[in-house]
Amino acid sequence: MLRSEIAAFYAGFGQPDLLRRACDDAVLLVPLTDGGRVYTSRVRGIDWVCAFTSEEEYARYQVARGVLADETYRYQRLLGSRLVEWASARSEPTGVSIDCVGNQPVAFPPELSEDNVEGVSA
Repeated sequence: MLRSEIAAFYAGFGQPDLLRRACDDAVLLVPLTDGGRVYTSRVRGIDWVCAFTSEEEYARYQVARGVLADETYRYQRLLGSRLVEWASARSEPTGVSIDCVGNQPVAFPPELSEDNVEGVSA
């Protein structure tokens, strides 16, 4: 369902509410640190959780990062709604990026307050 809603957006007729619901209902692969925590990346002052719709998309991300083929890369499967809830509850603004190095990446940026915006570098 999520992939079809993403495809609809790229085709020019996606609906934001349907895309958000499809994300909430999707089971996503989320990279973990060596310590078992959700891996985040900081870009321009905002933390991002990279999530993936498949093992193939996760592998594409790892290859883009220059990973070694013989290493093990941990991930957890999480419901999209739980991931968004976790990101929203963090003290730092945190967005969710889905299939970020794939052919059809989608990002759900965090809501930023005026205080957050001042701390974000352009």
